[in-house]
Amino acid sequence: MQQPAVPSFSYHEAFSRNIGWVTREEQGTLRGKRVAIAGMGGVGGSHLLTLTRLGVGAFNVADFDHFNLVNFNRQAGARTSSLGRPKAEVLPEMARDINPELDIRVFPEGVHAGNLSAFLDGVAVYVDALDYFAFDARRAVFAECHRRGIPAITVAPLGMGAALLNFLPGRMSFEEYFRLEGCTTEEEMAIRFLIGLSPALLQRTYLVDPSAANLAEHRGPSTPMACELAAGIAATEALKMMLGRGKVLAAPWGMHFDAYRCRLVRTWRPFGNANPLQKLAIAIARRVLKSPRRGPAG
Repeated sequence: MQQPAVPSFSYHEAFSRNIGWVTREEQGTLRGKRVAIAGMGGVGGSHLLTLTRLGVGAFNVADFDHFNLVNFNRQAGARTSSLGRPKAEVLPEMARDINPELDIRVFPEGVHAGNLSAFLDGVAVYVDALDYFAFDARRAVFAECHRRGIPAITVAPLGMGAALLNFLPGRMSFEEYFRLEGCTTEEEMAIRFLIGLSPALLQRTYLVDPSAANLAEHRGPSTPMACELAAGIAATEALKMMLGRGKVLAAPWGMHFDAYRCRLVRTWRPFGNANPLQKLAIAIARRVLKSPRRGPAG
């Protein structure tokens, strides 16, 4: 049986259903923007595909990891056909299958001090999707974004929800908010990062098997719903930043939506993790999460 002819690609037709929520002029603006995404795993792949469907025309993406079976529950590129393949190879292929005109610069060794400048060149917005425990790389990228005046977004998939923090030019920096400098152990960084990401801790009430989370083993439970919610939130924030319209919360303001509990909380922590409420939460978390059977519920 003869297959129907495949029409040639048309950017304007492919993304025409965005028009209405964005103007034709704004769609053209998005087409000319470049977004950097570090990490193509849990949320990074969903970030890339969502922003591609939004019509963003160029990306810088970084990841050194390969797909394996434990990624199947949540990662956009995880399929039997991608097992063992580099994430930074699979996701750009998927994105180009949506928009073959994409300009994607791939950093297959991940992001590090040697390529950080190139990774952020020409970038309008940075979207964080690094592994939870990649503290050195994350701090370096956010610091360079702050230095260059590049808006930076992190949306953490937590339980069956997602928590947002934006770091904008001239406002509170990542380091000023999370206060990771001076931490002597990775566990302490992990605790401060979790409490900083999720001051409301909406996910804490329905973790049914705490043994699934373990700080020392870099292991924690995850859901596909949280990753897709995170991608939707991050893309919306990126749209507002790139088009210069709509209210954008900046740290120490944040937002946490939990679909399981049907709750939305806007958080405000002046001085970030130096806030007295945060210090108390961190002290409690140290006692609870440092148990060998506990870890970040993400």
